[in-house]
Amino acid sequence: MVTLPRFRSFFYLLSVLALIAGATLLAYGWWSGPLIDAAHAVEAHDSEGALRSYAASVARFRERTAMQQLLGDDYARAAQNQLAILYRTGQYEAVIDTAGSAPVDAAPHFWVGCAMFAKSLQEEGAEGQLQWLTRAEDEFKLALAAEPGDWDTKYNYELSARLVAALRRPPKPGNKPSAIKLLRPEGPTQQRESMKKAG
Repeated sequence: MVTLPRFRSFFYLLSVLALIAGATLLAYGWWSGPLIDAAHAVEAHDSEGALRSYAASVARFRERTAMQQLLGDDYARAAQNQLAILYRTGQYEAVIDTAGSAPVDAAPHFWVGCAMFAKSLQEEGAEGQLQWLTRAEDEFKLALAAEPGDWDTKYNYELSARLVAALRRPPKPGNKPSAIKLLRPEGPTQQRESMKKAG
């Protein structure tokens, strides 16, 4: 008979904990709704829908600093996916603008570097290309400092640095260097080698 009140208090404690856990799961489900919507949009190849959902999720995190701390991985994932989709859909200015407020774990410098590299290829003159490539090189350098072991960042940094160095060399008479020309293979041998690497 003495153990019955203890059992009741233990059962009461378990019920309260289960109730708190259930409420927490419901709150997390509501909070992560835009992330789930974004995942469905990505599966359906709906870039605009995914961007809207990721933007809504990131906005929620920005409104509540405590949630950035509690769910830091989700916040970084939403911001990084938003930057990745903006880049893949060619919205380079939006990548540069959005990355300014993205968390460090979302690799903002990497995505800005990629956007600036892409913008350099849109320039017709070597001077414009050099400006964008120099900025891309700086961003990739910052990205490398944040994540030294990332091979994509290392490759992009080295490629940007080589193109910047080549564009800064004085051009041969009658030859205007450009990043686009430097990226293209010059002869059939180089084309075969690049095909082997790709295959």
